[in-house]
Amino acid sequence: MSILGIDLGGTKLATDVFSEQGSILREETIPLEKRSGTEVGGLVVNQIRKLMAEQEGKGDSVQSIGISVPGISNRKSGLVWAPNIPGWEKYPLREEVREVSMGIPLTIDSDRACYIMGERWKGAAQGCRDAIFLAVGTGIGAGILINGEFLRGSNDIAGAIGWMALERPHLGKYSECGCFESSASGEGIAKLAKELLKNAPDYQGVLKNKSSGEITAYAIFQAYDQQDKIAKEVIAHCIERWGMGIANLISLFNPEKIILGGGVFGPAVRFIPLIRTQASKWAQPISMQQVIIEPSRLGSHAGLYGAAWMSMQNSKV
Repeated sequence: MSILGIDLGGTKLATDVFSEQGSILREETIPLEKRSGTEVGGLVVNQIRKLMAEQEGKGDSVQSIGISVPGISNRKSGLVWAPNIPGWEKYPLREEVREVSMGIPLTIDSDRACYIMGERWKGAAQGCRDAIFLAVGTGIGAGILINGEFLRGSNDIAGAIGWMALERPHLGKYSECGCFESSASGEGIAKLAKELLKNAPDYQGVLKNKSSGEITAYAIFQAYDQQDKIAKEVIAHCIERWGMGIANLISLFNPEKIILGGGVFGPAVRFIPLIRTQASKWAQPISMQQVIIEPSRLGSHAGLYGAAWMSMQNSKV
């Protein structure tokens, strides 16, 4: 029997078929391109239908399905709020998938939950009872493991730390995605660079002739490696904000580990020692001395492992 893990992000749909022991039997990634609303839902449903048929043809039926979504999954209603997918304010994903899942146990959860539970199953949080996965990609979120249980909050919104307040006064731009996320997420990095470019008329660096669409987080990291002045300013800003955010998590939750993942950690893994130095300025000192800060061991597969593991657990209930 196999398990189907699905990780829906703001830009792509990733799927893995797992064995019960956690081996990846098959993997596939499909870009969302410019899909929105029901187009994205249809893509998810069609991929599930295809993979179930493939496994059935191999004599290895899918026993459970787990889906990681980039936002809030309301377990009571089955509705999903995914701000990076147009038309997914209250999307009926559970209802759509159940039409093709043929009664197979289905679990839909936030990417935050899936990241930390994936790392606990097969990654950096193995053996931990108190650990936090800080996901920095298109947005920012945290999967928080407390006493061996995922922290959900009263309405499944705990861990939405993109809204963590790290600056004053409040600016209008924080209302859309939060203070922390506005300048330290993947999109925030690009936005900050564009703001700095507007205010630097004499700038002659690597980013000077790039169009707005070409100024991405990836481009900023490339420019940083070429000693670009604005790129260095942006990354210095992010290192400080990541350190402050991590310090707050350490002081609040006293975790054994902070695990850094998401698309930005990737290229930002090299800055972990500098981030730790920043965090140590702000965090509760005893907790800071005890915590381990390290990168994800599962990388882009963390959400897939977590979705699969959670679906297996729920299918046993």
